[in-house]
Amino acid sequence: MERAAKLMSSTILNPVPNTPQVERRRNPRAASNFERTLQSARSTIAFRETLRLAYESFCSSKTRFLLTMLGMVIGSASIVLVVTVGLTGKQYAYDTISGLGPNKVEMQYSGGIVMGPNNVSTPDYMTREDMQAVRDQVPGIIASSPMLEFHQSVSIGSGQTKDVMLLGVSPDYKQVRNLKVKAGRFFDDQDAITHAHVIVLVGPMATELYGSYKAAVGRTITLRGIPFTVIGVFMESIDTFGQSEISEHTMLVPYEVARYFTGTDELKEIFFSMATAAEVEPAAAHITEIIQGRHRATSVYKAQTLTDILQTMGKITTMLTIVLVLGSGITLIVSGVGIMNSMLANVQSRLKEIGIRKALGATSREIHMQFLTEAVVLSLSGGVIGTALGLAIPLAVRIFTDFQIPMGLPWSAIIALGTSMVVGIAFGTLPANRAAKLDPVATLKYE
Repeated sequence: MERAAKLMSSTILNPVPNTPQVERRRNPRAASNFERTLQSARSTIAFRETLRLAYESFCSSKTRFLLTMLGMVIGSASIVLVVTVGLTGKQYAYDTISGLGPNKVEMQYSGGIVMGPNNVSTPDYMTREDMQAVRDQVPGIIASSPMLEFHQSVSIGSGQTKDVMLLGVSPDYKQVRNLKVKAGRFFDDQDAITHAHVIVLVGPMATELYGSYKAAVGRTITLRGIPFTVIGVFMESIDTFGQSEISEHTMLVPYEVARYFTGTDELKEIFFSMATAAEVEPAAAHITEIIQGRHRATSVYKAQTLTDILQTMGKITTMLTIVLVLGSGITLIVSGVGIMNSMLANVQSRLKEIGIRKALGATSREIHMQFLTEAVVLSLSGGVIGTALGLAIPLAVRIFTDFQIPMGLPWSAIIALGTSMVVGIAFGTLPANRAAKLDPVATLKYE
């Protein structure tokens, strides 16, 4: 009884206060909600206050901060423009190489011989039957052309002769090789069926012989005593500088006509064109397998495509773009040094403000966050303006001209803005640390 009376008396005389700590122990769920709300309120208020102080600092020194920001504007715009130039160069290289023949597969006989009677060896060339077998078994082929090559001296009139290279091809050769007819026309299926004596000249030869493309159309060229009529003049889509099967002294005749001059149906090259670029590599492997299976195991046949060239060109242009971006990054580093100098001067001019804030209870962490935020906002603002200018230039070119320049989105903008933020943090840390470590007593005495 006495112990209970003492406990009751102690409780009455010393009641447990209803503090937040006691309330949190009594109601853990309410305590958790309270802590989250309190933490959120503190962080929100601190961040808003920091941004407000940064804005007031900018307003008090507009000229200095704008000049400091100018370097970031130039650097960010340079990065975006460099990425745009790199993408433009890459697209130009792709378009140029693709001009040799989009989605082209070129089969070539590379070697291997067939041993005949008396140990006589003969090349194991492809035939037109090989081409037809491929067309029957490989889906996605939209055009194909055999090619017979032979050299001949032809009469061009007035007692003059010319050594030329004649290629016997089908009408699909124009599509497969992406040739451009500059004058007249290319021979068609009717010309091939009727074995028409027609010739199509390459542009340089037409100019050399007759002065112009149009003047060449309708002229007569004699080949082995047989007159052929020039019905057109063609050019390759890009200048290969004689590195393709077409040279500056090339004439094209229907394949059916060329067979009579060569006396053979053997083909050293066969051209195929696929419907899409994705089908090129699988089709090349399939075509090689089919042709190889129709000939001796010792014969070698290779499929040439533009895929490897395009991939190599893509790697080269990507590396050049990276190098140029790194070069543009030097501008941002120089701008970062300017930001650091400006922020150090800003800290020096606001010593008394820092001292007053510390005297009123601001912690070193809050002072550090304030000046670091100012540096990041200054750098990021320049980055945003520079990125907008860098994107505006190619966009204006796309709108007001016929050039479809790649915009480089979103990576160019991400790189420029990300680099701007990193520069602001890296070069704003030193001034922020110096401001945070200042002694409030010494700063209040500063005049």
